[in-house]
Amino acid sequence: MTLSTAERTPVGPSGVRPASRRRRLVAGLVLGLLVLVAGSALSLIFGSRVVSWDEIIGGITAPDPASFAEQAVATRIPRTVLALVVGAALGISGALMQGITRNPLADPGLLGVNLGAALAVVLGITLFSISTSGQYVWFALAGATAAALIVYAVGSIGRGGATPLRLAIAGAATSAALSSLVSAVLLLRTDVFDTFRFWQVGGVGGASFAQMTPVVPFLVVGLILAVIAIPGLDVLALGDEVARGLGGSVGRSRLIAGAAAVLLAAASTAIAGPIAFVGLVVPHAARLFTGPGHRWLLPYSAVFGSALLLVADVIGRVISRPADIPVGIMSAIIGAPFFIWLIRRSKVREL
Repeated sequence: MTLSTAERTPVGPSGVRPASRRRRLVAGLVLGLLVLVAGSALSLIFGSRVVSWDEIIGGITAPDPASFAEQAVATRIPRTVLALVVGAALGISGALMQGITRNPLADPGLLGVNLGAALAVVLGITLFSISTSGQYVWFALAGATAAALIVYAVGSIGRGGATPLRLAIAGAATSAALSSLVSAVLLLRTDVFDTFRFWQVGGVGGASFAQMTPVVPFLVVGLILAVIAIPGLDVLALGDEVARGLGGSVGRSRLIAGAAAVLLAAASTAIAGPIAFVGLVVPHAARLFTGPGHRWLLPYSAVFGSALLLVADVIGRVISRPADIPVGIMSAIIGAPFFIWLIRRSKVREL
């Protein structure tokens, strides 16, 4: 007896046929992009003053120097773009770090990458008087890389190598030490505090395309490495021993993914400051839709990260007009309750 076409079609572990699941994932990604378009429009509309659609079009195409509203729109465009770019970079960086360590709590903040970048930047401000994003990014990259290497080296000490628990403990200890060093430098040089404190909070206000240009190459290289790392991360998810048994290069996979994560996190931190919770909560939210496979997880993390940072920035502007609450504060306020709900709902465990 022959089986019908429907009976011969394989199904996935959840009972959803691969073709149907792929269509749903593509549809979800398209829907997410539409949400980003709507969020970008809201970001241009709301601020210290609400503008009309005509003023938005004028501000985008040819802002009138005599029109306050059109000039406001013109200044909101780079701010919106920066929120989209930094949110996507942090979302992808968090997903990569969780994949490398198989630790659901891994993110640029917990593993010391953000604070390593922060310490390097405050030292650069103190010792070399750096003041531009092009200068920040080199110091941030050096500090983030050094912090990541220290955490991995400390977490690898002893029998069994770098386990998820050891990396989490090493990251927490390193972060505490780096935070103390940042405070020590600022106490010794109070004149640096005013320059550093606005950057340290994390924000996208006052953004310009000229400031963003120096970090674009780092973001592009990080994104390319993240795409290259996808097959290796999927194999790593099975465990180191299984990955080696399947012929995978565990060290090479971790090196490529780690370099991508550090580049994305360091570049984002250099231009917007150390923004918390995005790299932690976004990959967990994305997995509710994609499962553990990184082929879909990384694009969803990019979209969700952009959406979170964009929404946080808009809310921060609306609730405190005519001033605005920095997006680094708002992302933590929004992300913390959501992450607690997510943990209670899905019982986060080792990846």
